Amino acid sequence: MGSDFKAIPLIDIGPLVEKIDDPTMASDKDLLQVVRLLDDACREAGFFYVKGHGIAESLMNEVRDVTRNFFQLPYEEKLKIKMTPQSGYRGYQRVGENITKGKPDMHEAIDCYTPIRPGKYGDLAKPMEGSNLWPEYPSNFEVLLENYINLCRDLSRKIMRGIALALGGAIDAFEGETAGDPFWVLRLIGYPVDIPEEQRTDTGCGAHTDYGLLTLVNQDDGICALEVQNRSGEWIYATPIPGTFVCNIGDMLKVWSNGIYQSTLHRVVNNSPRYRVSVAFFYESNFDAAIEPVEFCREKTGGAAKYEKVVYGEHLVQKVLTNFVM
Repeated sequence: MGSDFKAIPLIDIGPLVEKIDDPTMASDKDLLQVVRLLDDACREAGFFYVKGHGIAESLMNEVRDVTRNFFQLPYEEKLKIKMTPQSGYRGYQRVGENITKGKPDMHEAIDCYTPIRPGKYGDLAKPMEGSNLWPEYPSNFEVLLENYINLCRDLSRKIMRGIALALGGAIDAFEGETAGDPFWVLRLIGYPVDIPEEQRTDTGCGAHTDYGLLTLVNQDDGICALEVQNRSGEWIYATPIPGTFVCNIGDMLKVWSNGIYQSTLHRVVNNSPRYRVSVAFFYESNFDAAIEPVEFCREKTGGAAKYEKVVYGEHLVQKVLTNFVM
């Protein structure tokens, strides 16, 4: 959790997107200004909006539109890609199936993960082995989403390069054994309004932090629902800004940075008369990475590690196995 921020900062990351992969631009003043803004945002709030990110607003809208079109299908159609343990916990889940801290969340969703072939990580990934379940309708769903995933993955890699510099590390500090082969998670989420009275709560998704390194949220315009907690315990709206992603840092970055950056509690409150769609892309470390406070961050924080080593895949599997009531 960051400071007593009252609003989430907005960063134009155009110079970073354009220049971060060019070694001759390492001391470019516009790039370094973005790095400073990222550092401030990660220290103060753990949340920030990005614009100038290079992913077309029309594509962001289209991804939310096909998601909404899927959720409007008859329930029997949606069940054709039902999430089960046999599917590696990939696929569709109905309202209330996802649990946060013991309470059902009032949303339906499709969960997608990096495909894992059998045996790739030994027993570590066994519960999550498999490929994603894509619906037949809308017919452009799979092609559209796979393109979008690739773009989000590359954008996340660039932002993480900026965050590495912000922490004082090498530009490729997150590559190699940490996140050179990053695992990703995509959640396509719908927040309905017509839930039966006996089932309904106002909790679209209970208060939580994210597991990984960085999250990019593509949310519907015009509906305030995502809230972020500041240090005083106040809930601050992440009011939608068209064409931006809401970004936040996760538990693995907190551990890696030895707490210099903290993952921030956030939740979704259902208080709109309109159906709301949100598409969250989670950029994670390598599945089998052992994440621990890195030496240069320990040196900046008194020398001792504040967190124990975490194997990302173990952390994820444990969460996934306890996240659902099926």
